[in-house]
Amino acid sequence: MILNNQTAISQFILLGLPIPPEQKQLFYALFLAMYLTSVLGNLIIIILIHLDPHLHTPMYLFLSNLSFSDLCFSSVTIPKLLQNMQSQDTSITYAGCLTQMYFFMVFANMENVLLVVMAYDRYVAICFPLHYTRIMSPKLCVSLVVLSWVFTILYSMLHTLLLARLSFCEDNVIPHFFCDISVLLKLACSDTYINELMIFILGGLDIVIPFILIVVSYVQIVCSILKFSTTRGIAKVFSTCGSHLSVVSLFYGTIIGVYICPSANNSTVKEIVMALMYTVVTPMLNPFIYSLRNRDMKEALIRVLCKKQISL
Repeated sequence: MILNNQTAISQFILLGLPIPPEQKQLFYALFLAMYLTSVLGNLIIIILIHLDPHLHTPMYLFLSNLSFSDLCFSSVTIPKLLQNMQSQDTSITYAGCLTQMYFFMVFANMENVLLVVMAYDRYVAICFPLHYTRIMSPKLCVSLVVLSWVFTILYSMLHTLLLARLSFCEDNVIPHFFCDISVLLKLACSDTYINELMIFILGGLDIVIPFILIVVSYVQIVCSILKFSTTRGIAKVFSTCGSHLSVVSLFYGTIIGVYICPSANNSTVKEIVMALMYTVVTPMLNPFIYSLRNRDMKEALIRVLCKKQISL
């Protein structure tokens, strides 16, 4: 009987957001607007960096990859959420659930790694300005991006394959709006010790080590500018790093709140709200943070628009 129950699961039911029926259309319009804003904003950044030669620098190579990761990250979960909000059928196939979980982990971890790479880029630019071009060579920059993608793909594949070996019984209801690995492990009726051990070891390192590296980079930056810079120079440096610091705060603030420091009475509603923060809000805000606080991006937009008007 247990074997039959384990092999019977071919799909899961996503409960989605705990929204009253009378407010569902309002939230649908809100999330649709936020998703479209996220897609448009990140696409504009990617296109600007591609079209403007002035932005063909290490910093903007990493930023274009971050924007692509943000665009894909929100696209993994939000279209399915919007579809379920307009449909009576909120099911997702077993294969579809694992696929969604895999790509969710890929793009979430890619953003995590890219934030570290960008912190290193700022560290070299501020602490070793005369050697920046030599250190951040095109070969090194491309290598960092490729290694970031390879690491996140292999890391996510490992967790997905470990989850695929588990058996699921009759309970196929996911109290979330996407297939989160922590929720799926709770539904499994086979031993999840290996999965939980790998999440504890690799997952902890995947969040803690990048965060420590970012903190160390900025400690070195602060020490360097306090030693040699004037007050005006210090303000300029913090203005340069402000965008990156804002994105780091948004990303790690929500991740730490959910996974590192959960409260004893952490409810499903709180987890869903926090998940919405880093799957919807953060990818939407990142383009505004990097464009509104970045003079190079504003000037690039003006140059591209003027060039288009002249060509017309």
